[in-house]
Amino acid sequence: MKTHELKASPRTTRGNGPARALRREGFIPAVLYGPDSEPITLSVSHKDLSDILQGVGSSQVMFNLNIEGADAPRKAMIKELQTNVVSQRYLHADFYEISMDRKIHVMVPVVVDGKSKGVEEGGLLQVIRRELEVICLPGDIPEEFVIDVTELGIGEAVHLSDVPKGDSVEFPESADFTVVTVVAPTASALPEEGEEGEEGEEGEEGGEAEGAEAASEE
Repeated sequence: MKTHELKASPRTTRGNGPARALRREGFIPAVLYGPDSEPITLSVSHKDLSDILQGVGSSQVMFNLNIEGADAPRKAMIKELQTNVVSQRYLHADFYEISMDRKIHVMVPVVVDGKSKGVEEGGLLQVIRRELEVICLPGDIPEEFVIDVTELGIGEAVHLSDVPKGDSVEFPESADFTVVTVVAPTASALPEEGEEGEEGEEGEEGGEAEGAEAASEE
């Protein structure tokens, strides 16, 4: 996983009023904490953080926090990012300091590749888990899990044990749950007797997305 540079400044003020003033100036309040250090209140540029997260397409990003006045950058990931539900602007960021030699729990997105033969036969592709939790060192975090569904027929599924992950990554779940499957169309989706079904109609992706979990050290 790529490490992104992000500037941060120490923050001495607290409360809603100072936080709103920061946001009006294009910054958001933040805090950095970890298992071996005291929490530090910070402010970061909303634009800089937004550009990084939108470029990656995920909040699971590794940062070098370059704190003004500090001797060295602090490596961290986002533990919680508060967002305004209407404007979608960031309100507050919690950064969790990580060590490159200590394993962490982190969520990795699932990406489906190819057109399933089951979909070509009229089935519906369902992505049951859009993210998978892994345990690994920060330097070994996968960008994504790409699952080839080309040979997946109706009634078939890709389970957790089928997902290629490499030796440096562990899945903490003990159950071998379904990640992607192709199901038969429901009765309501089938043509009435005497009616012609549409040819070449593809199934749509469905399934609920799993909630993103914060990175935490093991």
